[in-house]
Amino acid sequence: MSLTSALVVGFTGIDANSTSVDTIGNNLANVNTTSFKSQRTNFETLFYETIGEGTAPDGERGGTLPRQVGYGVGVASLQRDFGQGDFENTGRRSDLAINGNGFFVLAEVDAEQVFTRDGNFRLDTEQTLVSVGGTPVQVFAADSSGSINTEGDLSGLIIPLGSASQATATTQVVMDGRLDSGTGLAAAGAVVTSQPLSTAGGTPATASTLLADLVDANGLPLFSSGDSLTVQGTKGDISMAPSTFVVGTDGRTVGDFAQQLEASLGIDPADPSGLNAGVSVADGTDFAAGSLVLRSNAGLINAVSLDAGSIVNADGVVASPFSFTTVEAAVGGGVTTSFGVFDSLGNQVDVRVRLALESKTSTGSTWRFFAESVGDSDLSPLVGNGTLSFDANGQFVGATGTDLTIDREGTGAASPLSFTLDFTDLTGLASPNGSSQLLMSEQDGAPAGIMTDFAVDDQGVVTAVFSNQQTQVLGQVALATFANVEGLVAQGGNGYAAAPASGEASIVAPRTAGTGSIASGQLEQSNVEIAREFINLVTASTGVSAAGRVVRVADDLLQELLLIAR
Repeated sequence: MSLTSALVVGFTGIDANSTSVDTIGNNLANVNTTSFKSQRTNFETLFYETIGEGTAPDGERGGTLPRQVGYGVGVASLQRDFGQGDFENTGRRSDLAINGNGFFVLAEVDAEQVFTRDGNFRLDTEQTLVSVGGTPVQVFAADSSGSINTEGDLSGLIIPLGSASQATATTQVVMDGRLDSGTGLAAAGAVVTSQPLSTAGGTPATASTLLADLVDANGLPLFSSGDSLTVQGTKGDISMAPSTFVVGTDGRTVGDFAQQLEASLGIDPADPSGLNAGVSVADGTDFAAGSLVLRSNAGLINAVSLDAGSIVNADGVVASPFSFTTVEAAVGGGVTTSFGVFDSLGNQVDVRVRLALESKTSTGSTWRFFAESVGDSDLSPLVGNGTLSFDANGQFVGATGTDLTIDREGTGAASPLSFTLDFTDLTGLASPNGSSQLLMSEQDGAPAGIMTDFAVDDQGVVTAVFSNQQTQVLGQVALATFANVEGLVAQGGNGYAAAPASGEASIVAPRTAGTGSIASGQLEQSNVEIAREFINLVTASTGVSAAGRVVRVADDLLQELLLIAR
């Protein structure tokens, strides 16, 4: 090797190690860059000059080794480390980090896709989820029902904070609780009677007797045409909604008033228990002729109670035209609960469900329920009734009459409001305190609301959250994987582009094909290790110094040769 060759070899060492210093400097400069992936410089020897290939040993002497002179070093590759960086908690829902091998997909204006690990996202003025540089983040969009097709086309994601959601009518109500079969059987309903009603001539009232013909014990007329009667009783010790009966308008006879009283108190005459529930006018067989007889549905929970102040005549001579007496008490326990459902306009409609134990045998128990709603535009609050059955182990067997309808005529909402009661979560197991529990656990209706927030789960599903506690799936963040991530070409702005060495992008949903999961409110930090980089910097600078020393020595020797030549 000549001295000039030694100069060249030294220069190759300086050049290669200078590249390493550049790489280390770039790593250290990006130590705080979100999701930055460090690089390292790999060296390789340059070509060799072979002076002799060596010889094999023979019988008299050993062989000789090859004689080769190297001509320096070169940069073999700049290898990027795609190892996972630590996560930094930011608390911003739009900040996303990938715990895995995937890349977020960004769509440039020219339709070129850019891939990045930097999840520092935000909403632009059009409420589109974009990168810091304003490039839209690509997602699998959800349809109106919230279903996502992960094999469909990608699109941008609009998160319309502050937008209004439509009201949703209730279609299903899920009930929960425990119905203790130790409860007493609902074997009888309460029976309430009024004083005997009669006309001025002393004739006992019948269903066809005119209200205007009735008088009290002093001969005073109880009612006149146009009198307005307000009726409000209690049922199961719970006050019923008041109702009004106008004499001559809503009815003229005692029978008319009895029918309205039955309806307004929510007594169900169709109850198959055989108790003849309802309101009638006594003929003298069981009770005094002319008296109103109110027979409640079975059980204390359905027991109707009235007193002298339950029916008030605001316009008549006699303000309290009736006096009532409970002549037979209700028998049997039960349980009740109230809850709200929503009509098509988002109006809350109150519903009450009353349950009484109808029968129990060695094979199980049966409960009967009555559903009421003051939001029903009909006079009667009853909107349905049915049964629940449990086996001998207290497990739910089945139910009847669970499809309910509430008449909403005159409210502006769609009518009727139809929904189903789901009792499958109930059990017939004994309760520690011997009492039954009943409650609504969930229902699918909602009033109109405003989108106040959004959330991103570990599968990248973006869900809008509304002020009415409703949610709506907007889309799912797409992630890309590559056959060889080290073949990606780095670009500015923390982005990468696919290249021949990386292979084409495979774009799938998070948590599939090794893409990893999504962490919302966090950002991936740089994976640069400062201590290692400083060690590499010392090594690289030493390499530059050593190569420079070779150049200096070769230069000194050349100067000596020139002096000899003079």
